[in-house]
Parts: sequence; C-alpha cells; structure tokens
Amino acid sequence: MATIIEPTIFELSSAGRRGVRMPASDVPVVDSLPQHLLRSELPLPEIAEVDVVRHYVNLSKLNYSVDSGFYPLGSCTMKYNPKINEDTCRYPGFLFSHPLQPIETVQGNLALMYELQEWLKEISGFAGVTLQPAAGAHGEYTGVLMMAAYHKLRGDSKRIKMLIPDAAHGTNPASVGMMGMQVVTIPSDDRGNVDLKALEAACDDTVVGMMLTNPNTLGMFDENVEKVISLIHGCGGLMYGDGANLNALLGIVRPGDLGFDVMHFNLHKTFSVPHGGGGPGCGPVGVSKTLLDFLPTPLVGILEEGNDEEAPFYGFVTPPNSIGRMKAFHGHFGGGMVRAYTYIAMHGPDGLKDIAQYAVLNANYLQAKVRGHYKIPFDRICMHEFVAEGRFEGSDVRALDVSKRLMDYGFHPPTNYFPLIVPEALMIEPTETENKDTLDKFADALIKIAEEAKTQPELLHNAPSTTKFGRMDEVKAARELVLCCWLPENVELN
Repeated sequence: MATIIEPTIFELSSAGRRGVRMPASDVPVVDSLPQHLLRSELPLPEIAEVDVVRHYVNLSKLNYSVDSGFYPLGSCTMKYNPKINEDTCRYPGFLFSHPLQPIETVQGNLALMYELQEWLKEISGFAGVTLQPAAGAHGEYTGVLMMAAYHKLRGDSKRIKMLIPDAAHGTNPASVGMMGMQVVTIPSDDRGNVDLKALEAACDDTVVGMMLTNPNTLGMFDENVEKVISLIHGCGGLMYGDGANLNALLGIVRPGDLGFDVMHFNLHKTFSVPHGGGGPGCGPVGVSKTLLDFLPTPLVGILEEGNDEEAPFYGFVTPPNSIGRMKAFHGHFGGGMVRAYTYIAMHGPDGLKDIAQYAVLNANYLQAKVRGHYKIPFDRICMHEFVAEGRFEGSDVRALDVSKRLMDYGFHPPTNYFPLIVPEALMIEPTETENKDTLDKFADALIKIAEEAKTQPELLHNAPSTTKFGRMDEVKAARELVLCCWLPENVELN
C-alpha cells in the first residue's frame, strides 16, 4: 500500500510568509534582554494562515474521533460530547477567570463548583466530594491515600494489603503500588462475580480494604456486592469503588447506599467531558462519613449563608484531617467541571436514569446480536458492556485480527486483550448515544468478520487494507521510537 506522509508545519515553511501580525506593544519596550535568555537562531516556521489551517484540517481527517464515528471502546465510555458543553465552558466568566483571583470576584465559578459537588453527592450517595483530582487514576490514588490516612490515625499500622479482583481496572494495582501496599488478587467465580470463598479467606486484620469495579470489566454487576462489602467491613477494612463504569448505574443505584466508603468519578466518561485526545480528564472523589474529614484541601464551601435577597458567599474550607492538596489550584475547572455541570443540568434526574438504561439496553442488544458467532464467556445479562472472545475454532485468527478488520468496515476497534481473564478478549461498550441503525451495522460487521475468520482468514491477517495506513509493526514501533520527524538542516542528531 502506498503511503503519503503529511508534511510537517516546518516543511511547509518558506522565508517571508506570515500568518499573523502582532499588535503594537502596550507595555514599555525593553532595549536589551539578558544574554543567557537569548538564542542566536530560533527556527520557527514561516507560513501563511491559509496553509496552517489546511495543514491541521488535513491532519484531523487522519484521526478517528467520536464526532466522526462509533467508538465501542469498552470501559472507556467514549460517548458523544454535546456541543452545548463547549459553549458554556467558553463563557467569558469561566474562560478568562484565574485561580489566583480574590474569591469575591469568582463567586459564580465557586457556586458552580459547590453545586457540582452537591450533585455528585446526590448521584452517588456519598457524604462529601472533592473535585481536585486530574483524572480517574489520580482519583484512585487520592482515595487510597485517604484510606491509608484513616488507618494511620487509628494507629492500625499492620494493615498493608489491598484486595483487588481479577476483573478490576488495571490502574487499581498501580495506585496501590504507589503507596507501597501489597496487592492481593481475588479471582472471579463462573458468573463473573467476586469469588466469595477466596475473598473470605483473604480477609484478616492486615487488610487496608478492597478496590471493586462494579460493574466490572466483564460488564457484570456483582450479584453479591453487599456481601462483599460486609466481609471487608467485617475485618476492619474500607471499601473502594472504581467509578469508571458509573454510566451503567446513574439513577438506578447509588454506590454510597451500598456501603462503599470512597469512589472516584470519571467526568470524562460518565458526564461527557472529552476523553482521550480531547482531554483533560477529571476525576472527583466521593467519600462516606467515615472519610469525610480526610478529603483533600481546599474544598468549596459556603462561608456565609444566603437569604431571599442575597446569594450565599462561597470560599474554601479545609477538613480537619485532610491529606492535603492533590493538585495545583482546584482541578480542571473549564476543561472538566463546567462541561460536566452542563451535562448534568441538561439531563436532570430522569435524563440521567435514561442514560444508564439505554447504555445497558444497547450493550445487551449487541450481545444478543453476536451471540452464537462469538463465544461470550460470562453469558448473562450485562450492564454497559460485554466481553466476547476473538478466536474461532479451526482458525488461527485472533482478537487483534478482528479489530484490524473492523477498521475496513469503518469502525473503531473495541478494547483488546482486557480483561486478562478472558482469552483473546474483545471488550465492547456501545454507550447510550448510539442508535439502533449504528448498532445493527456494527453487529453485521462483526458477524461478517466471524465468517471471514473461517473462510478467508488472510483477509483478517492483512487488515486493515482500506485505510490510509495499513497494518503496523507495533513491536518494531515500540522498540525503535521516532520521536521527531523533522529537524532543521543545521541540527544533527548525536
């Protein structure tokens, strides 16, 4: 396949071209700058505005995005981002505010943050929420820090183990490892639940707690979740809820009501903040009364109550046993909080419940469509996603081949090879935003690929064949990194 590489912005440069003219300086001009700050040559590109625009538009056409097609990326909830979110986060009062402004000048911003905290508390059933963490994994680390601080304050220093199911998200053990704790893996039973016998055997007075993703990465709601939580609390541990899959529970069940002590939210999954390349993420954390005093500082609080004539006066408060600040300033305000606030406000309680119900309906519809063509190892009613095996009897086709072939049919592949407990895993999450026509086309493509795997496996081994770039040598790419595709002529690599 012939491949045309898009030239870099530097290669399009030509001396004398200009795309912008800076306005006259409105501050005193300095005659001389410190010599150590000067460079004799700074090879910035010289290029006209029209060429810049065309360059980046052409690059954008090489990308697959949620605005251009279906994104069934299991457990990542890559759903459509409503454009009204983009309008609200660009309101001047939000866009041009600065975190170092006096609090009396940003009362609207603080009111939004306070209200978002309250809404997330109501949605999840927790007693308190911090908006600081920068992403889901950062929220996990924040939650584990609070769990450790709780045990430390009680003088319970022998607790060093965190129990994590084998169907949990991969960031869970990483967050625990950063704390120097021991990870104890708990297996799943044949229905995709936590194995209660294995859990009971692991519960003792050295357990910090358990991190449970529910629904888990198999797409299963743990049928014994209340028993699991009871066992953890029974041995003096705390229960962490991985909220990455909260999209399946909105308006249906509140994790705090089930007995979870702490949980992170992924605003860039559940509440439509742009995900992946659109970033940044946003990972607030909710806690029960047990951990309320350990929340990061500062939190937005009401310093003076309002009345019929005046709004409350908002400011920052510090919990008595706070673990401290987790991020510079106050979290991703415009990039995450304003968008999530807009999304929740637009939907309201009934709309949020619809989100969960349609997400679950869509996943079960797809699962039913491909059943019989793909093996579904945990074949029961799923939640927001399901996991199928991308392998076929009598064929050497694997999950990677299926995913690459999906690209020829115009679809982004699902998550591959996770969870690890399913061989050749294809983790598929349609989200609530896709209509039946899209789901039918996707299912038809999967079914055709399953047939090709048996009759024309070479099609899958060589896929994709219709995209701008063909099958990449991913091992070589990882081992032989090319970190820069353009260098000035007078610069040499050592």
